[in-house]
Amino acid sequence: MKRGLTGRYRTTITAGERVQAFIPNTLPPIPAIVLDGKRQQLLERATLALGRLDSVGALLPATEQLLYSYVRQEAVLSSQIEGTRSTLSDLLLFELEQAPGTPIDDVLEVSSYVAALHHGIARLNDGFPLTGRLICEMHAILMEQGRGRNKLPGMFRRTQNWIGGTRPGNAHFVPPPPDEIAECMSNLEKFINDSDGLPILLRAAAAHVQFETIHPFLDGNGRIGRLLITLLFVNHGVLKHPLLYLSLFLKQHRHTYYRLLDTVRMDGDWEEWIDFFLEGIEQTATNALITAQKLVQLFNGNTATIQKSGRSATSALRVHTIMCQRPIITIRYLCQHHGMTFPTASKAVDTLVALGILKELTGQRRNRVFVYQTYLDVLGPGNEVQT
Repeated sequence: MKRGLTGRYRTTITAGERVQAFIPNTLPPIPAIVLDGKRQQLLERATLALGRLDSVGALLPATEQLLYSYVRQEAVLSSQIEGTRSTLSDLLLFELEQAPGTPIDDVLEVSSYVAALHHGIARLNDGFPLTGRLICEMHAILMEQGRGRNKLPGMFRRTQNWIGGTRPGNAHFVPPPPDEIAECMSNLEKFINDSDGLPILLRAAAAHVQFETIHPFLDGNGRIGRLLITLLFVNHGVLKHPLLYLSLFLKQHRHTYYRLLDTVRMDGDWEEWIDFFLEGIEQTATNALITAQKLVQLFNGNTATIQKSGRSATSALRVHTIMCQRPIITIRYLCQHHGMTFPTASKAVDTLVALGILKELTGQRRNRVFVYQTYLDVLGPGNEVQT
């Protein structure tokens, strides 16, 4: 349904140029989003896929086994959309205090994304509401390291920004002027927490577009906007754990994604965006569930192999359990964080290497780094650790 322009323009001057900034209407859309038979089916399939994903805790011995690396994989993908080049293995090596093979700012940005997500989820679990204040807290953490640390972390922008183009005059899109942001974000906060009966998946879809349109920060808007989807699902009880991320889907379909954002703003066609969003939810949730099932199969198979390895099986099983959560480790890490002696940890790791479960990366006799590469392979292509 084409409702026409979903906002108003206001003339503003930035960088010496007169431009038309777009100020979105408050949500929900008027007229209401049409839930015809096809869209209702999309909603039901996406909701069912989310329900199956939410039950993943029953599949894994500990949900943290999937969360640790899956959250970091999402951080990498979301940051890659913004132009970083770091990989999951770069981040895991960085967290082990090993020198990453990509620019340090790239890895710092991805690491900060993980920290921002954990902060948001922890606050929600403590009963803090999903508000503009929490969004600003997460933004402060997201931007405290790397290239964005000088772009007002945790604060709404005080200057006009623009999207696309080399200057305001040829920009693809100009978000609201800075003096409109507080009201726009207040209205979005009310919509997010309203109990008007709008299905949460549709609410998340609309809220994401609205946030991207407001673009309230100088930098980091895309990453916070994608995190907002996950926070909404956790906040409304759709997911117990933050296992649903759309970054890979949006990266694979980025041209369609950006086109549909424009279509909502210019034509008011919320329905085409909703269809795309629901398809992304279903596909992403289904793939996440398949990933969890593959990990269970991998863990169980390797556990059975280790149990047949003789006297070293007990310590090797302990290290394997640790690596099911953290797939890149060092002997020093095992000793410092898990209370193992150096000889015990070293012998256990050597057993896992001999069984083909782990690979040693450095080729050195000291400060060796070990990777559970088949685990990283399950999470997706591009996670090979460079030696």
